[in-house]
Amino acid sequence: MLALLAAAALAAQPVASARVTFDRRGIVSVAANGMADVAARRAMRADDPVRVASISKLVTAIGVMRLVEAHRLDLDADVSDLLGWRLRNPAFPDVPITLRLLLSHRSSLTDGVDYVLPLDADMRAVLADPAAWDREHPPGTYFRYTNFNFPVVAAVMERATGERFDRLMARLVLRPLKLDACFNWAACDPATRARAVVLYRDGKPVKDADAASACPVTTARDGTCDLGTWRAGVNGAVFAPQGGLRISVLGLAKIGRLLLGRGTVDGVRLLTPRSVALLETPLWRFDGSNGESDGFTCRYGLAVTFLATAAPGCRDDPFGDARQRLGHVGDAYGLKSGLWIDPATGTGVAYVATDVPAEPGIRSAYSAIEERLAAGR
Repeated sequence: MLALLAAAALAAQPVASARVTFDRRGIVSVAANGMADVAARRAMRADDPVRVASISKLVTAIGVMRLVEAHRLDLDADVSDLLGWRLRNPAFPDVPITLRLLLSHRSSLTDGVDYVLPLDADMRAVLADPAAWDREHPPGTYFRYTNFNFPVVAAVMERATGERFDRLMARLVLRPLKLDACFNWAACDPATRARAVVLYRDGKPVKDADAASACPVTTARDGTCDLGTWRAGVNGAVFAPQGGLRISVLGLAKIGRLLLGRGTVDGVRLLTPRSVALLETPLWRFDGSNGESDGFTCRYGLAVTFLATAAPGCRDDPFGDARQRLGHVGDAYGLKSGLWIDPATGTGVAYVATDVPAEPGIRSAYSAIEERLAAGR
């Protein structure tokens, strides 16, 4: 049976894929295959920017930790104090919600309401809907992976600094690391947009085929796109902090090397070792009843996933070697992505693939393509 599954997995290929391995010193290997843009007949390259989906959360958390180090944010403060309005689960109105809970998906927010908001949305009004909340579990007691946590995080960052999220992340993370990257194309230059990897599902383009569009964000409800209407913290979803980072696999490798270097990469100190240690500490471990897992996610920290959890029901090791890696996965618009480091060996891998076939993995809850890209087999 395993041989049949392996043969089936090898028969299906993504439209494009790229994979790099690295260590603390630099890039070890680079591979890219397929087409970044089928219509333009443009081949995939390892330095092409791609919407890496939820790996964005890890990069957003690095920005948060920079503000924590600067004493602009406190991981355990009630975020209501900065938002300027009371953020509470209506079923548990006396329990404060903190950045630590938001970053670790233990805030009791859910994706019961749409987290992709128009430019002119009022996030406070959206989160007043009881459907946005888990009414059975108080904040801090249950893990539920929820994209809407990160627009709230972005709003808090904006209120703490007065800066637009995409520009703030460029200042805090992307520019210091000399990364040709941006959130939601808004801060990327035209030359970078021209190299965008198109995302496909079932052979059809579904994202970033129009990377050069005049509107780099979700338009307002009347169809207009005036970023001059932005106000700090009113709508943290504008620049998609949960999944809108456009970055290459080479750029992801530098993020991985930053973590391997305990906050330093290529001579640039971005974080203290203490901040990296906080990022690399699990805050939740699946025990069978304390959160949603499906075998895919069994340990989680401050926007960091931990692999190879030795617990019943956990199938979170796409590498298949039981090594304790950490990082994050991305999954959206037919794309699969991953950034994983092994602190014990000082090595890591970053990969992306578009229009990924639905074949399940053989040794984990990940897809067959992810298993192949993770392990390089």
